[in-house]
Amino acid sequence: MRALPAGAVTLHDARRDEHRTVDLEQFEIGVFAVTEEQFAEVLGVPAQHPRRPARDLSWLRAIRFCNAASEWEGLDPAYAFEGEDITWHVDSDGYRLPTEAEWEYACRAGSVGPHYGPLSEVAWSASDGVDAPQDVGMKLPNLNGLFDTLGNVWEWCWDFLDPERYDDYRVFRGGGFADDSWSVRASVRRGGAPRMHHDDVGIRLARGGFDGQDAAQGWSAKADIERGGRGGSRPMGWTPRS
Repeated sequence: MRALPAGAVTLHDARRDEHRTVDLEQFEIGVFAVTEEQFAEVLGVPAQHPRRPARDLSWLRAIRFCNAASEWEGLDPAYAFEGEDITWHVDSDGYRLPTEAEWEYACRAGSVGPHYGPLSEVAWSASDGVDAPQDVGMKLPNLNGLFDTLGNVWEWCWDFLDPERYDDYRVFRGGGFADDSWSVRASVRRGGAPRMHHDDVGIRLARGGFDGQDAAQGWSAKADIERGGRGGSRPMGWTPRS
């Protein structure tokens, strides 16, 4: 894990053409995506390629892995389950998914362009012609010392993607090994339903507890409800996805 100092990041919602600046407190984030070896150690499942990112994970399984990793190290789990309704205890310092603001802040490492370095040097993407994720740490890190935040595998975040349009979809960021340079960018947002799993989506762990109960690091439960997430009412004009 790497401790990142407090700072600010500006997020862009392309569909609404809106920008918002988020002030972040200090937090920790993984230097690498969680590997198959780490996943196997915590959950007791086989690892075919120990140094490759764990992938084909649903958001729900990623959340459960976070709790399992916390329990493995004697930390208080960050998440509570009531069926498939998940509550993040923001004061917990257990392992968790980064918020979308934390992820982009960590990825950009002070850069303002789409990539924090020449793409061929920092990210596995379609231009490399590989047909699977590669071992973590084989490309150059960003200035935060983090590897593969762009390319190799997308990474799940805690936040909803867009409840007005995509119901309960959660965000993943960063681009994957088969994506072109348009998708492998610091600002690109994709997402999937909590039970969906994709062969190019994995996770990077975060840690950090914060004062309060329902808001932290650019996320708030109130905003989720107002936008239609977590069972909240749908905004005027909302249309289900087809």
